[in-house]
Amino acid sequence: MNSYIIPIIIFLIVIYSYKKINIYEAFIKGIKEGMSISLNLFPSILAIIFASRIIISSGFIDFILNILSPLLSILKLPKEVITLSFLRPISFNASLSMMLSVYDSTGVDSYLSFLVSIIQGCMDTTLYITSLYYGIIGIKKIKHSLKLSLFVNLISIILTIIFAKFFF
Repeated sequence: MNSYIIPIIIFLIVIYSYKKINIYEAFIKGIKEGMSISLNLFPSILAIIFASRIIISSGFIDFILNILSPLLSILKLPKEVITLSFLRPISFNASLSMMLSVYDSTGVDSYLSFLVSIIQGCMDTTLYITSLYYGIIGIKKIKHSLKLSLFVNLISIILTIIFAKFFF
């Protein structure tokens, strides 16, 4: 079936061209629109990349973990959960590498691996998506939707911890 995909697409383009539409001009117009959207999004994406690198490299997460360590010990939560919870809304790659390091250190069948897998699956890169989608359509006032998105991430973390303790 895979070998038929390209011929089918070419066949559909030829059939579509019988409607007296200049396919080449439509193709060029689509490329121009795509390039302008990419150029408009570039500053937002670059800002998110820089912000995630700064947060990871500055030691901010370690500072927060030191403050939260008494609470984490009372709740019996590993520090990796909080680290992943901070990284996931910012950067998929950083949170994925954190999850893989948990797999390497504890094995894939441990409670911690189970917990970070659920967090990785139930949360999204909120800051990236917000800047990307709002950047495309030109919305500047994102305060309320960003607060709600981060609140939903917090609820996801809490429910993940509850369900992981229940099911593991």
